[in-house]
Amino acid sequence: MAGLKTIVGGEIHEYGKLLSESREQALDRMVAEAESLDANAILNVRFATSMVMQGSAEMLAYGTAVVLQDE
Repeated sequence: MAGLKTIVGGEIHEYGKLLSESREQALDRMVAEAESLDANAILNVRFATSMVMQGSAEMLAYGTAVVLQDE
């Protein structure tokens, strides 16, 4: 069905839903890693995607884990 949508145009809702779920999972993993480092904030959060193989991609979330303190 996705192949047909690329020919005639239009949004592929299932693909958008998968990307959204992947983004949330990447964020959750990044937050868990920051918490394991005793950080209480993450600065400069970015997302990156790359094609792993035909029909498969990966979603990355990265940032700098920091400890913020009151002055």
